[in-house]
Amino acid sequence: MSQMTIRFSREMRAQAVRLVLDNGDQHVFRLPWVLSISAKIGCGAQMPKGWVQKAEVDSGKRAGIPTEMAQRMQALERQNRELRQAKEVFRKGEGLAIGSRAGPHPS
Repeated sequence: MSQMTIRFSREMRAQAVRLVLDNGDQHVFRLPWVLSISAKIGCGAQMPKGWVQKAEVDSGKRAGIPTEMAQRMQALERQNRELRQAKEVFRKGEGLAIGSRAGPHPS
């Protein structure tokens, strides 16, 4: 049986993160809040836990690459890949143009 992917709105994720951070100040006391929220919204505990960790990275409270920077890096990597492909197409086309100007090769 295939698993269904559950998507939560940005507002719902933000609300869940606020509940955990506001009520579970210390890491020790977060687990009950994470478990409670995950049960109420119908997902595993890892999902809200990941949202909280991501929010902490984005706010600078936890080490890691912030979301905005990660998105920028992905965009730059995509742009580099496209430029490499365009460069390769250009090189191949240039070789064909040079070959057609040279005329027939002597045998």
